[in-house]
Amino acid sequence: MNVLVIGNGGREHAIVHALAKSPLVDKMYCMKGNAGIAELAECVDVDYCDVKAVGDWVDAHPDVEYTVIAPDDPLALGLADELEGRGHRVFGPNKAAAQIEASKSFAKQLMKKYGIPTAAYEVFDDYDKALAYVRGGKFPVVLKADGLALGKGVLICETLEEAEQGLRQIMLDKAFGAAGNKVVIEEFLQGKEFTPGEEVSVLTFTDGKTIVPMLASCDHKRALDGDKGLNTGGMGTFTPCPFYSQEIADEVMQNILLPTVHAMNAEGRPFKGVLYCGLMRTPEGMKVVEYNARFGDPETQVVLPMLKTDLMEIFQAITDERLADINIEWEQGACVCVVLASGGYPQKYEKGKPIEIGALDEDVILYHAGTARKDGALVTSGGRVLGVCAKGDTVAEARKKAYANIQKIKFEGMQYRSDIGIKYNAGV
Repeated sequence: MNVLVIGNGGREHAIVHALAKSPLVDKMYCMKGNAGIAELAECVDVDYCDVKAVGDWVDAHPDVEYTVIAPDDPLALGLADELEGRGHRVFGPNKAAAQIEASKSFAKQLMKKYGIPTAAYEVFDDYDKALAYVRGGKFPVVLKADGLALGKGVLICETLEEAEQGLRQIMLDKAFGAAGNKVVIEEFLQGKEFTPGEEVSVLTFTDGKTIVPMLASCDHKRALDGDKGLNTGGMGTFTPCPFYSQEIADEVMQNILLPTVHAMNAEGRPFKGVLYCGLMRTPEGMKVVEYNARFGDPETQVVLPMLKTDLMEIFQAITDERLADINIEWEQGACVCVVLASGGYPQKYEKGKPIEIGALDEDVILYHAGTARKDGALVTSGGRVLGVCAKGDTVAEARKKAYANIQKIKFEGMQYRSDIGIKYNAGV
């Protein structure tokens, strides 16, 4: 069949790369795609957040038999509903289900109602009341813009001064746009050893009835080594997570994954697609930090290379609500992805910098995120530019291979973290 993939980043390149291996897939289109995706799919220049325009394009291309919606914005805007309403087959949750990511206050209230473990919180749409609340609270504290903010609308504030500044940034300065009309103020979760940051990302396939977790992975959100600097969309990731034992996986399934899917069904919002759970290991057990209604970026870039089962087969089984009939298998070993970003990211950065790529090792995958072609030359076109992805028997081996191949890539201002894959003593 012919397939349309919605999106233009590293996650979408990983999805297209995986679908290209499927005997079920003939031709692929990608809206809007990037320079790397263009090597595997025909790129379509349509604004994928204009749901009517996307629907009209799919109507006009009857050869497209299936659409995969990867980013958060079009899901929150109801693109799945639009396409299904026009009679098209779609992968991705509808607008009502996508609220689990699109509104952090909805997600927190859902967890509270159904007893799903998460940090204590309050929600405010009034700046003065939010300010009064943080002035009477404990630190560190976490501020979250309620809506979608490209993965950057979360501020960890160590002091009252930082919290006051953060609230101004979110609610008054509208640094994250309308996403900051409401703010969720959360307690800061400590790790099990009373150290911050024992986090793990668990992506799951679900058709609303059956849940199949993917390999657990560890993201690195901060821009600089040692988890310093500003929050980004993700500077790299690795799998497996060293502390995510079978015992913890069983706890997460019973206390978080199953209750979440059942809660969404009970609320009349059945979730079909990829449900992402950002989790924290705490002294009281695993707790939810956040939900996403789609594949994570850059977690997808280390999870999908380890998938042995045909991804298109999984997608169709979810659409048809027969996921229980599929046996999903994974490779043994490890995978590491290091993001190469533009100078200045996640703040102001320049585009259009020529990219030089030498001869990479055969088994290294280079996922394109913010790339384009200008006069035939490969150039930067975003904050996160490339993801260098390598596999190995261990995280340490995969990490060594990824960093060795980074030395073969150059563009002006290129920045990356040098410590991807050593969290929780994984890569040592």
